[in-house]
Amino acid sequence: MSELLELAQRVAGWARQGEDVEVYVTRGTETEVRVYEGDVESVSSATSAGAGIRVVSAGRQGFAYAGALDEAALGETLEEARDNAGFATAEEWVGLPVPDGVSAVALDLWRDELASFPAAAKVAAALDLERRVRAGDHRVRVVEQATWGDVAAEMALASSLGVVASDRSTACYVSAVAVAGEGDASQTAYGYSVGRGPADLDLDKAARDAVQRAVRLLGARQAPSAYLPVVFEPRVSAQLVGLLGSVLSGEMVLKGISLFADRLGEPVGSPLVSLVDDPTNPAAWGASTFDDEGLACRRNTLIEAGVLRAFLYDSTSARRAGTASTASAARAGFKSAPGVGARALVLAPGRSTPEQVLAQLGDGLLVQSVTGLHSGVNPVSGDFSVGAEGVMFRGGEVAEPVREVTIASSIQRMLQGVAAVGNDIEWLPSSAAGLTLAISEMSMSGA
Repeated sequence: MSELLELAQRVAGWARQGEDVEVYVTRGTETEVRVYEGDVESVSSATSAGAGIRVVSAGRQGFAYAGALDEAALGETLEEARDNAGFATAEEWVGLPVPDGVSAVALDLWRDELASFPAAAKVAAALDLERRVRAGDHRVRVVEQATWGDVAAEMALASSLGVVASDRSTACYVSAVAVAGEGDASQTAYGYSVGRGPADLDLDKAARDAVQRAVRLLGARQAPSAYLPVVFEPRVSAQLVGLLGSVLSGEMVLKGISLFADRLGEPVGSPLVSLVDDPTNPAAWGASTFDDEGLACRRNTLIEAGVLRAFLYDSTSARRAGTASTASAARAGFKSAPGVGARALVLAPGRSTPEQVLAQLGDGLLVQSVTGLHSGVNPVSGDFSVGAEGVMFRGGEVAEPVREVTIASSIQRMLQGVAAVGNDIEWLPSSAAGLTLAISEMSMSGA
């Protein structure tokens, strides 16, 4: 790690008088193994390294990147960033962050054993997972895909304004897609397990999830249209929470495309709704010591007992809004300049188990998966309409499966209508955690 940071600091030191320079360098490796019908379908491994350089001069920002880390390439990239800054429009809020005095939280996100885990063991894990899925239920007809995946990434950042940061993390997962059938009907579902290292993975859980979720949908039909309580399983609520994170971006507020604009300090949800973005939680897939501008990550409370408390900002959007960065800068990689992004969103859990949540609501729809989430949700008006499949529940007990229904409401009404929050936090490979989440009423359009 030290050589990456030394390189970033050295290049940042090439800043000329009257300009600020930021150097963001990364390197990493990724592996993916796919198996099918007891055979290895593919094994891929890739190594990447590169740098993104920002130059700010007189309110103008230029960005350029290189897919190499030698000094000659970085020198050319710095010159390109300078040239790009010359063509940019001057804006008073454009600039690099300065150290803000927030202490970094030490996180243990790296597992040496992942690097030494042999390729043969990764293949064996994927094949073992496929076997477990097949053995999970006689109605499993095929395992469409069983996969092992892992990534190890290192980052270093330095700027001419004194920001210095370095971080590294590992992650791995196994996943399987099961196809279950009876007669002419078939249903598909997936299961997975994630962790920082091989020891964290649970093949039984991944197989059980894929099998049970596919089997319980067999015989699914359209349900009659109705207004009814809706309960989202953790994988679905994580998608909803991730959507909330995007509309709580200060950048979106400034652009006028967030339904929460001008609502700071107001009730926006049920008192059961408390939402934080906390990258300092090591359990989160997106946990990190620093954001992608080099500021120390911190816990940001966005909604507290239903009241909107804050938005997420990087340094540029914060300056434009007249506030401070929440250390929420994120990049897609070294090829992009930073923007605003959540890393570890989570709703405060309740005390009820999923079974107790169903019992509390009595009758309704338990949603296992949704489709059309991004096309069916308007971030400005809050209109919400997505396809769904899952199972009905009656008297708190799971009943018949349903498919090809549409559930609709608005984000505002859904937040106000949160009737119960489960205690089953599940961290997924995304920027948000999921848990059982109950909405008192939504419309369901079906047969």
